[in-house]
Amino acid sequence: MTTKKKSKVVKQPTKARKKKLTAPVKKIVKAPARTPKVPETTHAVPGNRNEEIRFLRGDDGPAKETWRTFRIMAEFVNGLETLSGVTKGVSMFGSARLKPGSKYYELATKTGYEMGKKGFTVITGGGPGAMEASNKGARQAKAKSFGLNIKLPFETHINPYVDDSCDFNFFFVRKVMLVKYSQAFVILPGGMGTMDEMFEALTLIQTGKVENFPIILMGKTYWSGLIDWLKNTMYKEGMISDADFEHIHMTDDPKVAAKIAEQHWKQYLKSLKRELV
Repeated sequence: MTTKKKSKVVKQPTKARKKKLTAPVKKIVKAPARTPKVPETTHAVPGNRNEEIRFLRGDDGPAKETWRTFRIMAEFVNGLETLSGVTKGVSMFGSARLKPGSKYYELATKTGYEMGKKGFTVITGGGPGAMEASNKGARQAKAKSFGLNIKLPFETHINPYVDDSCDFNFFFVRKVMLVKYSQAFVILPGGMGTMDEMFEALTLIQTGKVENFPIILMGKTYWSGLIDWLKNTMYKEGMISDADFEHIHMTDDPKVAAKIAEQHWKQYLKSLKRELV
């Protein structure tokens, strides 16, 4: 007895199915991502708490705080390794908002150049504005320059004129590096951060934590009002003394600024020699 194989019935596609099969495949086009507007302060970023905010607010428990100390230590180690070998350094500060071609941007460039010609390694925050101009001047003088960048939601990019850079989460670690490898501070016109760095250095001088350390203010018109207030208010009220003004210099001339830094460098070498003897 033989069995017949059932033949498969092939269904012919309907007109609707034919149309669906031959229809061109539509490309899925993603909508362009919106670039969020960067707020002026980290506090304005929804749900964001950067490392230093959490650390200073005490948002975390003891275990996390303990582990954070290792990250702080790692930043110190990274900074020490990056700047290792720098002996004749000068840290330059100023506003990140200075625009190329502006009066103070050009002043920063010329000052960085004169410092570089004297053999100083120029150290800045690594950002735009006065920092960029200072690093640019150093490069024009074929001198070494560094950028110590602080991670912020704004003004964080490293300018193209630094030879080497180092990133920091914590301001206080960065401040140590800016002082440790410098023989002078050059303060260009700037805002809150610039004032912070200047008075940090003045406090270290006043308390004897650093010696033979000039604070060179660039731009007499910009800084004279502050110096007048220090003399006419702080000094008259007995809050500061004559000695607190000994290391403050104010000039508009980049060559004079470089000469002041060089003189203090030579004094430092003499004192170092005496200590070794």
